[in-house]
Amino acid sequence: MCIRSGELVIISRGKLSVKIKEKFKSLRFYVILVILAAGFLPGALVYGMMIRTYETRAVSLRSAEIQNQCTILSNQLYSYHYLEDYSSEVIDASLTQLTNIYNGRVMIMDQNLEVVKDTYSLDEGKTNVSENVICCIKGKSTDYYDKKNQYIEVTSPIKNPESGEIEGVMLVSVSTATITDSLRMLYSKGATIFGTALVLVLAASLLIAERIVRPLHSMALEIEGVTEGYVDEVLHVDRFSETGQISVAFNKMLGRFKRLDDSREEFVSNVSHELRTPLASMKVLADSLVIQNHAPIELYQEFMEDIAKEIDRENDIITDLLTLVKMDKTAQNLNIRQVQINELMELILKRLKPIAEKKNVELVLESFRPVTAEVDEVKLSLAISNLVENAIKYNHDSGWVHVSLNADHKFFYVKVADSGIGIPEEDQDHIFERFYRVDKSHSREIGGTGLGLAITRNAVIMHRGSIKVHSEHGEGTTFTVRIPLLYVNA
Repeated sequence: MCIRSGELVIISRGKLSVKIKEKFKSLRFYVILVILAAGFLPGALVYGMMIRTYETRAVSLRSAEIQNQCTILSNQLYSYHYLEDYSSEVIDASLTQLTNIYNGRVMIMDQNLEVVKDTYSLDEGKTNVSENVICCIKGKSTDYYDKKNQYIEVTSPIKNPESGEIEGVMLVSVSTATITDSLRMLYSKGATIFGTALVLVLAASLLIAERIVRPLHSMALEIEGVTEGYVDEVLHVDRFSETGQISVAFNKMLGRFKRLDDSREEFVSNVSHELRTPLASMKVLADSLVIQNHAPIELYQEFMEDIAKEIDRENDIITDLLTLVKMDKTAQNLNIRQVQINELMELILKRLKPIAEKKNVELVLESFRPVTAEVDEVKLSLAISNLVENAIKYNHDSGWVHVSLNADHKFFYVKVADSGIGIPEEDQDHIFERFYRVDKSHSREIGGTGLGLAITRNAVIMHRGSIKVHSEHGEGTTFTVRIPLLYVNA
């Protein structure tokens, strides 16, 4: 943002429009992405956990069910001495029934792990030395789930109930096709439900993103429209508290730029006027001498004295302007060092004492305690000198100026009080402005440039201090300066 020729130029309309649209596209995308992530990730996590939980529980229940059946059959096998006589039709029927119900395979092995019965009739007479069978012959029932090949394998020992001796092993392998089918159905229905929910979340995210971006877009359009001139209030977007705060902040910023630009214009106008006035006076005096062919020497001397005064006045204005500009440029380059403020105040009043004696003004310094502070001695001296000199110049004859110095643990305070003409209340907010004069005619008689208090205020602010004024018209003025004892660089 910049100020140029009395106009606030934010950015060219075309470039701003493109940039703002790109930013809004990006913002809308991120809002949608965040909402989708907030809805999708927890949903996907819960969905995956539900599928996994169902699968684990289904396999566990099927394994426990098969294990119970194996235990019952193991007891029957021992009762019918099936490992000694393989011709029991009752046992064969039970094994066939188990195989048919669970779509599985049953193998029975003796103590030597030789397969004595295989419902598939594939491995009878062979020896089975699988890990689960070996664990079972040692007395530990096992179950194993093979998800890839879709089966559950369960082993159960055949025990002698009296001695507890293990005489064989029953191994049952059953298909998990039903569990797999159920999982596929869950995946299918879950995907449908999840997809529907995702579409709804996407639609909701689009609506929410549009609702969030729309006021920002409105703000951008209004800002884009500010390419010339000023308005007191540009933004009126208060759909959300945040956009309302941005609108208020922008309006304040715009108002500040307006005031700065007005101040700049007024300053340029005042500078031109102040510099032109002495030149106009000298031109009038010089022309008056030129048109008089035989002017007396006394008139020449009088006019030349007046011209010399106008030159001095012009020089004073230029000097103060250069001082003010120099302060603006060197605000970050103060020559800070430890200074004895009491001695500095005594030196300032000593320099100004002749001016006070000339107007018969009593000049008094009152120090309450020794004060040492980190300051730029030259700039602080200039600020205090301007205050005291003004108090003397704008005073009544036989008046008084009291200067006091005090301090606490953090700041030191300088008060300059006088019995002078005072400052009207309506002018007190403007006295620190450049070239501002309360009484222009009286100020010109005294010889002020209207820059002294502006210089003083700049010097105080550079020290991270503050300056206040209290005055009543016709009853005197008091300036109070507060400056930190320790300078803190910003």
